[in-house]
Amino acid sequence: MAHEWTRPDDYDGVPRPLVSVGKDYPPSFELATHVHGRGQLLYAAKGAVVITTPAGSWVAPPERAVWTPAGTPHAVRMVGEVSTRSVLLDLEASRRIGDDSMVLAVTPLLRHLLIAASEAPLLYDEAGRDGKVVALLITELERAERVPLATPMPADRRMAALCQAFIERPAPHDTIDAWAARLGMDRRAFTRRFRRETGLSFGAWRQQACVLAALPWLAEGRSVTAVALDLGYDSPAAFSTMFRRLIGVSPTRYATDKTV
Repeated sequence: MAHEWTRPDDYDGVPRPLVSVGKDYPPSFELATHVHGRGQLLYAAKGAVVITTPAGSWVAPPERAVWTPAGTPHAVRMVGEVSTRSVLLDLEASRRIGDDSMVLAVTPLLRHLLIAASEAPLLYDEAGRDGKVVALLITELERAERVPLATPMPADRRMAALCQAFIERPAPHDTIDAWAARLGMDRRAFTRRFRRETGLSFGAWRQQACVLAALPWLAEGRSVTAVALDLGYDSPAAFSTMFRRLIGVSPTRYATDKTV
C-alpha cells in the first residue's frame, strides 16, 4: 500500500530514488500551499486534481498526472472524491523528468507501474523486483507524452489580473482585440506578449481555462448542456468537441465514469 504523508518533508531523507505515496480525499478537499524536497508526480486513480503554483495551474483528469519539480510551492484542489497514487523522486531521478511543472499522459503500462510501486516497502530492494519496477517506472515517466493542459499565468501584473478574472468567470468568446484594448496595446503586440509570458496562444490558453472551470462542475453533477451554456458555448456539441480534444474523453463519459 502506498505510504501516507503528514508533512511535505516526511520522505526527503529516504535513501531510495522513489517513494510511493497515496491517500483518499473527500470532494473539494484542498491542500494548502506546501513544498516537497523531492519532485512529485501526482496521479489521481479516481477523480481529478488541480495543482496551482505561482506560475499557473495544471489539471490532472483521468489518465493524466501532474509533475511538480522539487522546491516548487504548490496547492492542490480535489475535484470529486479523489484517490491519489503519487511518487516522490529524488533530485537525480527528477532531473530526468524536467525542471518545469507539466501534465503527463498516463498509459496503461504507467498506471500499472504506479500501482505496483505503491505496493513496494519504503526501503525496497533496489536489486530485486521492486527496484526493477521503479527503474522502469522512472524510464516511462521520462518518455511520457507531455499534455498541454494548463493555464500558465503571465508575470505582467495587469495581464495576470485579466487572466485571473477569466479563470473565475470564463467567457470563451472573449477576443484578442478586447483584451488588447483593455491593456492599451495593439493586437500584434498583445499576441506576442501573451505567448511570451504564458507559452501559449491566447486561444489555447482560453480553451484550457474553460476546461479547468468545467471539471468541478461536471463532477458536481451538472449536465453537459448546462456547463456548456454556463461557459458561453453556442452548443453542447462545440463544448464536447473541445473537451474531448483536451481531456481525451467526452464530458458525458467523464461525468458518469469515475474510474476512467
